[in-house]
Amino acid sequence: MIGLVGVSHGVSHFYHLILAGLFPWLKSAFSLSYAELGALMSVFFVVSGVGQALSGFLVDKVGARRVLFTGHALLGGAALVLASAPNYTVLLLGSLIAGCGNAVFHPAGYTLLNQHVSKQRLPYAFSVHGISGNIGWAAAPLFLAAVATFSNWRTALVAASVIPALMLLTLFLNRKVLGTKAPLQTAAQAAGGSFDFLRLPAVWMCFGFFFLTSVALGGIQAFSSTSLTALYDISLATAATAYTTYMLSSAAGMVAGGFLAARFHNHDRTIAIAFLFAAALALLLSASLVPGPLVVLIMGAIGLSSGVAAPSRDLLIRAAAPPNATGRVFGVVYSGLDSGMAVGPVLFGMLMDGGHPAGLFIGVALFQTLAIATAVGAGGRARVPVPHKA
Repeated sequence: MIGLVGVSHGVSHFYHLILAGLFPWLKSAFSLSYAELGALMSVFFVVSGVGQALSGFLVDKVGARRVLFTGHALLGGAALVLASAPNYTVLLLGSLIAGCGNAVFHPAGYTLLNQHVSKQRLPYAFSVHGISGNIGWAAAPLFLAAVATFSNWRTALVAASVIPALMLLTLFLNRKVLGTKAPLQTAAQAAGGSFDFLRLPAVWMCFGFFFLTSVALGGIQAFSSTSLTALYDISLATAATAYTTYMLSSAAGMVAGGFLAARFHNHDRTIAIAFLFAAALALLLSASLVPGPLVVLIMGAIGLSSGVAAPSRDLLIRAAAPPNATGRVFGVVYSGLDSGMAVGPVLFGMLMDGGHPAGLFIGVALFQTLAIATAVGAGGRARVPVPHKA
């Protein structure tokens, strides 16, 4: 179960960058502006954000397995639509379909893990889930650029369509592992209580946490290399290495974070310590005080700290989810991720256009610090004992 859900999550993250990895080719093929290229990403994340909230309800109604199958089918179909695109309008349509496919993975995946993985193993399951997502992010640009370089961008997208198709086949062959029944509805849900979870403050604290941390991540993904070259006068290759180190270290942090989350159950405190350290290092980078060669190490340390917090974050969300509402809660909460990823590049792009490269890392530190407040708020509410009715 952990392996199937983890690899599925990696496929979804691969598709986050299916267009970004081909921007140089698409710009040339369709004579697009950077704004038009950015709009393709915005469509993906806006549709995915809205879709995640909605697909959570679908998961709780029809079961996670069917929804997960549908997600992979939509991703593969989107790649084929993009590969055959004759104009920009069809590129937008393909991006929209891909966003619909991506929307299902967090509600479906986390529901499957919570239903089928023992409580003792959940921290490790969430760790694997996060690592696989980072691997998908890392693999997409390399895979797409390699195929496009040796052939063309259309062939790269056709090749990318094979990945969710193979994953769908694997899931189908292992469908018994994924379960066959939809979650049972309680009487309250049947009577119209499906939206009661939206009244829980912890759910919105978790949403805020995802939004804030994803704004920071979106800025790092889009502009860290550009900012570092401006601040430290290092080569673009060194700056790219720093970003790669950030991503790999984040994955390593998720491994360590799984063990920490299994041992220490005050998950909000783990998140607070990790993000305070990451924010302090981001401020250090913004001040241009780090010797050039050490920039790579500092970026790695920021990624490591951020990764450590990930399994604890997912366990906080689990604690906030009422019985039989896992899909809905994870859907709404993870829509904050897509919202932040849509806002971050725009916000930090304006800072970069204004000639403020240090503003990127100041902003990252700010948003990570604000996220600590939401994590502590969610964790504190999770520890409050619920009074028993007489």
